[in-house]
Amino acid sequence: MNSITITPVSSVKGEIHIPGDKSISHRSIMLGAIANGITTVKGFLRGEDNLSTMKAFRSMGVRIDDDGETLAIHGKGLHGLTESSDVIDCGNSGTTIRLLSGLLAGQSFFSVVTGDQYLRKRPMKRVVEPLVRMGARIMGRNVGNLAPLAISGGALNAIGFESPVSSAQVKSAIMLAGLYADGETSVREPSLSRDHSERMFRLFGATVETFSSGVTVRGGVELQAQDITVPGDISSAAFFIVAALITPASELLIRNVGVNPTRTGVIDILISMGGSIELLDQRQVSGEPVADILVRSSQLKGIEISGAVVPRAIDEFPAICVAAACAEGITTIRDARELRVKETDRITAMANNLHRLGVMVEECEDGMTITGVEQLGGGEVESCGDHRIAMSMSVAALIATESITINDIECVATSFPTFYPLLEQVSGR
Repeated sequence: MNSITITPVSSVKGEIHIPGDKSISHRSIMLGAIANGITTVKGFLRGEDNLSTMKAFRSMGVRIDDDGETLAIHGKGLHGLTESSDVIDCGNSGTTIRLLSGLLAGQSFFSVVTGDQYLRKRPMKRVVEPLVRMGARIMGRNVGNLAPLAISGGALNAIGFESPVSSAQVKSAIMLAGLYADGETSVREPSLSRDHSERMFRLFGATVETFSSGVTVRGGVELQAQDITVPGDISSAAFFIVAALITPASELLIRNVGVNPTRTGVIDILISMGGSIELLDQRQVSGEPVADILVRSSQLKGIEISGAVVPRAIDEFPAICVAAACAEGITTIRDARELRVKETDRITAMANNLHRLGVMVEECEDGMTITGVEQLGGGEVESCGDHRIAMSMSVAALIATESITINDIECVATSFPTFYPLLEQVSGR
């Protein structure tokens, strides 16, 4: 088990580029693989999660060339994938296993998908149930709720699905299955989840209609290859945004970050807390809004976080919790029950780690209450095998009274393999 010890710093300064967006990178391979022609992808995130997706499609006969700068995905059309000769290992990637399950539901062959010890604990029934309704045959542990999943795909029927959770993974899995269904498949959510799939489906030529609480996809439409440039991942940028906000005398410019409005909840929350954050040179790249983000150190204040902003910031809450621990007053987080079924239970993991640093945290079923402190204490904390927990606690260490040791940091490579070199760069180490 690898660990790292980080000592406090005086400021965070400089200009950085964040690696490519993880969600968009996943989808570029998936849609490129079933499109007609060669799709090129620049800015692809070569983290372990995305490499799991690449490996999965190579195992199904898709040629993917990678020269280190650009991917060339030789698409095989909607019905060109072939049966993998082995179990498909999705590693730690929930996006890979859930979206791939939707795609495999429409194939005329048999597949088995699984993942690492953490992924095999994550709930799959939220995806399995609608896919079975569409006509796929899926079996798995715990009555289909846990991987490994055995999927026998084939001709699918279009459905209208009312999702009980706002989840881009659930929505996207059904959308991918909908490409193979007879008719129009619709998904309705309690509130809008991130819309990278909708944008990329349109880019590739799929027939997609969006409405106030969902999306409709028409089956049988052939996709056409595209040239894609992936912007920087706002979920990765969030750690550096919080680092610059909470560290005195800091100013940081983060270049070329995706600012899709379904993903900018973290920016809205941190600005509401008093954070100095500016979006510069806003523009469109491959159907996605992009900007440079300028952040300056700020005196943050506690707020209440709940409602529609929560799904727009769901992956960034570990970083938001660190900001709350350094804010004046009390921050209350509600409507975030989904945090309990991520790579780990992020509510309990963050509460336990912040407790170790001297922060008062009270858990509730769907969130927590964090009372900010003037300065964090030092000590030893646990990532719980979760990349976002590891990176959040690394950011917290920048302003602690003493050094903090973060255990089990190998998981950071799943989404942000260059995180620690970048952190060292901006903190002047």
